[in-house]
Amino acid sequence: MLIKYMINYIIIGLIFLMIFFFIILIIGKYQSQKYIDVKIGNITINSEIADTLPKQIRGLMFRENLPKNNGMLFIFSKEEKHSIWMANTSIPLDIIWIDKNKKIIFIEKNAKPCESLGYCPIYKTDMNSKYILEVNSGFSDKNKIKVGQYINFKL
Repeated sequence: MLIKYMINYIIIGLIFLMIFFFIILIIGKYQSQKYIDVKIGNITINSEIADTLPKQIRGLMFRENLPKNNGMLFIFSKEEKHSIWMANTSIPLDIIWIDKNKKIIFIEKNAKPCESLGYCPIYKTDMNSKYILEVNSGFSDKNKIKVGQYINFKL
């Protein structure tokens, strides 16, 4: 009897969680999009800004492509260990973690989208970051972007 109640509570909790994420995704879709030029050396990346929780959860979900020299800059309220997962994302990406001083601290190259909801890797680093920049896979190698370089942008 107790197990039956526990299973019911778990199912109800999962349903509420799914509804919550669905609402967040919808809110993120309809928030106005802001863009910023992010510079790394002599390269300029036209970056969509993800500075709210709904935009950060939505990220690049449901996009079929990402134009050349475009990306998404995640701006977090505090510097800490931030992770990325790529549910409903069909574009392989280079994910660049950046600290509060705008120094590149880690690059995950060719991060693959989730194969299914059953298996969706989480991309992360053990270092604290304030920003994450997502660009097309191969962009880092093509433009010789390395850990230790600084980025430049003005909010």
